[in-house]
Amino acid sequence: MTLSLKSRFWRFVLRTIFQGQRLTIEQNRARTAQIARWMGRVPKDVKADSVDLDGLRAAKIRPASADNNKYILYLHGGGYVTGSVDSYLIMCSQMAQSLKMTFLLLEYRLAPENPFPAALEDALKAYRWLLANGTSPRDIIISGDSAGGGLSIATALALRDAVESVPAAVICISPWADLTHRGQSHIIKAESEAVLKTEVLKEWALAYTDESNLTNPLVSPVYADFHGFPPLLILVGSEEILLDDALMLAEKAKADGVDVTLKVWDGIWHVWPALGNLIPESRQAFEEMGLFIQNVTASERY
Repeated sequence: MTLSLKSRFWRFVLRTIFQGQRLTIEQNRARTAQIARWMGRVPKDVKADSVDLDGLRAAKIRPASADNNKYILYLHGGGYVTGSVDSYLIMCSQMAQSLKMTFLLLEYRLAPENPFPAALEDALKAYRWLLANGTSPRDIIISGDSAGGGLSIATALALRDAVESVPAAVICISPWADLTHRGQSHIIKAESEAVLKTEVLKEWALAYTDESNLTNPLVSPVYADFHGFPPLLILVGSEEILLDDALMLAEKAKADGVDVTLKVWDGIWHVWPALGNLIPESRQAFEEMGLFIQNVTASERY
């Protein structure tokens, strides 16, 4: 696949923004909030309402064309230290519009103020809230990007381990799934990476949990046993330092019998769908997700 001219332009812009001065966690949060303000508006045919999940902030994002009984529980990225409903509202609104599904976008607690397992506890609370409000597990997909991708997998693993009903599927975009950073892509892709820096990820990992806990499967899912896990879609860019996280994740899950779909996008960067309508590759990624969801829905197992 040839990278569009728009994506070539935005890759340059992102490298300019993210590969410059190293920021503190507070500075990263401020930058994330600033970027959210110029991302645009929620599409006219999409309704976004605030939801209080027993003290947790969330947004219910419902396109006019959505099936009211089917949900995507979305867990945002941000290295477990930044990210919010506001910073992901536009991306999730456009995803919801494309997929014709209702989204529950969760604002989970962030580290270092709230380290592991706070984010996982919040994700589980949101999933159980959907169940308590009458949604069947078969009608829930858990999705997320970057840290939220790893958290999506950890949530499904925790549900399985607790012998609770797992979701119909999990969808990950550029998942941060190995907080030990042993993948060779951290070295090989360091020059081509547009957004992330390994040394920053190492800092954020230790803000999230102790070094002794980094191989916990609920922190780094590449170390998990995936038996009994639902169908999994992984989307990742070929030019990001987390490429090996996705490859190792797919390999481990497949070896444990999971129905895994892995899509590696040539020339693309970390969590490219965040740019939404600014690049055609976002729409194409949403189409990949839609096809995967159709296949899961059509499966006799779900």
